[in-house]
Amino acid sequence: MVFFFYYPELFFDWLYVVYFNLAWLILSSYTKFYHVYRYTKLTKVISLLFIHFTIFVFIYLSYFTVFKEGLVIGNQFISIITIFFLILISKIIKVVLLRNYRIGGGNIRKVVILGGSPSVNALKTLFQERKYLGYDYKGFFSDKNKHEKMKTFLGSIMDSFEFILKNGIDEIYCSVSDFKRKELNQIIEFGAKHGIGVKLIPSSIGMFRKGLEVEYYDYVPVLSLRKLPFDNPLIKHSKRAFDVLFSTLVIVFVLSWLSIVLFIIIKIESKGPLVFKQVRDGLNGDQFECFKFRSMAVNKDADNKMATKGDMRITRVGRFIRKTSIDELPQFINVFMGDMSVVGPRPHMISQSRLYSKTIDRYLERNLVKPGVTGLAQIRGMRGEIEQQSDMENRVRLDLFYINNWSFFLDLKIIIQTVLNALQGEDKAY
Repeated sequence: MVFFFYYPELFFDWLYVVYFNLAWLILSSYTKFYHVYRYTKLTKVISLLFIHFTIFVFIYLSYFTVFKEGLVIGNQFISIITIFFLILISKIIKVVLLRNYRIGGGNIRKVVILGGSPSVNALKTLFQERKYLGYDYKGFFSDKNKHEKMKTFLGSIMDSFEFILKNGIDEIYCSVSDFKRKELNQIIEFGAKHGIGVKLIPSSIGMFRKGLEVEYYDYVPVLSLRKLPFDNPLIKHSKRAFDVLFSTLVIVFVLSWLSIVLFIIIKIESKGPLVFKQVRDGLNGDQFECFKFRSMAVNKDADNKMATKGDMRITRVGRFIRKTSIDELPQFINVFMGDMSVVGPRPHMISQSRLYSKTIDRYLERNLVKPGVTGLAQIRGMRGEIEQQSDMENRVRLDLFYINNWSFFLDLKIIIQTVLNALQGEDKAY
């Protein structure tokens, strides 16, 4: 809006607008401008802004050299300085408001520490004294008896697992020097299985750097075990923007008229609602109502029994819309509402999640991202009836690959292949 105020004639130049926005987004990824966390100092936020803006100024001014050679625009530096101070003020206000919100009890993360070595004392102090960071420090677990009289001592390491699950702990901070490698792996697997972040507090950074990202909480080094593509705020928000745009187009140009046609056809063949709603697991295990066009006669087993080959519950129109995946289209309403994404691991029935979370390693890691209308496993033919354990294991394997190797082009590939599969009809879509 600042540029519009100074240069309204350029604001409607599509090349200028695209260049300006793409330059900002690409540079943001390079400078990590949006990589600001609750433990990030205000001085670090301001430093990031200075670095980002200094580079951006050169990129911005180069536009007039490359695309508008000879064009002289007055007030260039006035507009740039105005934007800089507006962003600086908004950043400071955001940090201050968030800190006050956390002091008041909002945006809290419940944390515990495993281990009682001296290296974790500074982190304990940080959690306890700096309430504006939003950490609800519950205490620590250790097998060293000398800690039993300390106020924040909660018990032995074995006691910690039950406590963590009962109290909804969000993050585990683990003192590396207190554990053997096998014990650390068990803690990491426990966190992965239940969707709990696990971070390591090393006694020495050097030997642990490979494959891990070092973060600093004040002056305390903490090793992050799990950095997914979706942990990047730029990726997270751009994927959400794509979801909103794509789902809006489907709702306006497809569902708006198709729902009327299917309402008439489905109602003629069988009694019941047009849309079937089923509770399923979503992001971080939160449950939501997943929408589908009803393809079965109303029955008491709908929430517990999957469709099988030759299933007598499926109506004639139901067979067609399942074969062509038309029955899944109402899930774009879920996408628009924010419960789902266009692409992601498919949401399973609650009964399936309860069963397979106990029998398949890392099953619950699927909940680290929003479930999708379509996914990598689906375009690889792994959809429909689960005939044996390996069917679900293969789905989970591909879901985890997608989560850890996401890219925008992978999403596009999955969407295109999904459309092609729907047009051809799929053998397991019954």
